[in-house]
Amino acid sequence: MAAIGWIGLGNMGGPMTANLVKAGHEVRGFDLNPRALATAAANGLIPASSVADAVSGAEVVFTMLPKGEHAIAVYMGEGGVLSSVSPGTLLVDSSTIDVESAQKLHDAAAEAGFRFVDAPVSGGISGAQAGTLTFMIGGEPGAVSDASTFIKPMSANIIPTGGATTGQAAKICNNLMLFINLAGAAEGAVLADRLGLDKQVFWDIASVSSGDSWALRTWYPIAGVVPSSAANTAFAPTFTTELANKDIGLAIAAAQATDTPLEIGEHVQQMFQRVLDAEQGGKDCSIIVKLVDGTLALDQEPEQVPALAQAQVN
Repeated sequence: MAAIGWIGLGNMGGPMTANLVKAGHEVRGFDLNPRALATAAANGLIPASSVADAVSGAEVVFTMLPKGEHAIAVYMGEGGVLSSVSPGTLLVDSSTIDVESAQKLHDAAAEAGFRFVDAPVSGGISGAQAGTLTFMIGGEPGAVSDASTFIKPMSANIIPTGGATTGQAAKICNNLMLFINLAGAAEGAVLADRLGLDKQVFWDIASVSSGDSWALRTWYPIAGVVPSSAANTAFAPTFTTELANKDIGLAIAAAQATDTPLEIGEHVQQMFQRVLDAEQGGKDCSIIVKLVDGTLALDQEPEQVPALAQAQVN
């Protein structure tokens, strides 16, 4: 079994490390949020006092961070990963970040003599807990193959996507489609209700018809229909609106860089921004249904989510 270093123990990183520990690996991790660190430690992780402490002596290092700026700081900053890991350490970034930042990390790692892959995930908190995530891995084939051996306890699907940054490209496009599907589910659900349809009957129809999607089956934004819906818990976050807005913003930035019109994606981003403007960014992103039914912020309290304790969910 391997010695693994891990940076970022939020909603995704914490349960992911628990599955590595269950597989017999020694995982040493760090997070700026003491509560996240303590929770991971309760599941078998060895808590570290810093990034350098977490990665010292590791055979492979994973990072799971909110934004490109955080990943760059963790890898390239003083006392960061690149200046602290042992020669030959494999580096795996499972954050969801912009393609430009991912390329910077690939270049910096190569210049420092390390192998690096971008390996974002899909499957949400439930997938992280169950060890059924999908990993999209971009990088040199040998590094991708070696990373896959460590990823197995956390995953149901491991998909090599091609060269450097293609994992991030796949994740950005996937999340764009997810959020568009979520907005469609929200609008269809509210309209169905106002037309007099029973909420469960309509979901039963849509989930086996052409309106079906992962968002409809898993994040349906009406309470009392699917057990995994955040609507059942007053939109307590499974994937915050703040992070959803960040992720769809990555897709829009990539679209602008490639002259690709994203008219629907831009509209959904505006919906997320309206939720943020109402100070509900810490709520689950499926709260956009309240923009459709006209009740946003009438019964919600602002919720602050520690930035570095959050990890990419979907």
